[in-house]
Amino acid sequence: MAAETISNEELVKLAEALDGATQAKVIAASDVQTAAWVRLKCQYGCDGYGQCLVCPPYSPSPEQTQQVLDGYRRAVLVHFKDWNNTKPQMVKLERTVFLKGAWKAFAMGAGPCRFCAVCTLQIGQCRHAEQARPAMEACGIDVFTTARKAGFPIEVVKNRRQCPNFYGLLLVD
Repeated sequence: MAAETISNEELVKLAEALDGATQAKVIAASDVQTAAWVRLKCQYGCDGYGQCLVCPPYSPSPEQTQQVLDGYRRAVLVHFKDWNNTKPQMVKLERTVFLKGAWKAFAMGAGPCRFCAVCTLQIGQCRHAEQARPAMEACGIDVFTTARKAGFPIEVVKNRRQCPNFYGLLLVD
């Protein structure tokens, strides 16, 4: 089965069945927005910067990410209740879609990697390479613009009582 034969409806159904997923939409890969400022927010706003193989400066730059996006037609944007679910569930979706014939499938989640207490950064090889994926923001994706363009809710969280929105992205074909 070729990747093109996986319908948008099937992609949405698979994505919405993920643990913690609330909604999914197939979007044009060209609707995924990259921006150089996103990496600055990682570098000057996240204490995980440079601490993990799936975070900047080890993750793809916004320019590299844009080149990757240019090689895809479709993506699936998935809204989650909890950021802890995004990466493992998106990897699960990637594997499912890959086995259905979408050999280019590649997933991204939200937030820093939590597979290891301390990253194997010093040896340069990830212990969980089959599961570890970068966050969209680590690759320079403007999640706010991308989610809003797709009609999803996303706002700046102003206090700890507010419920944030978390997103995963699957590049398909």
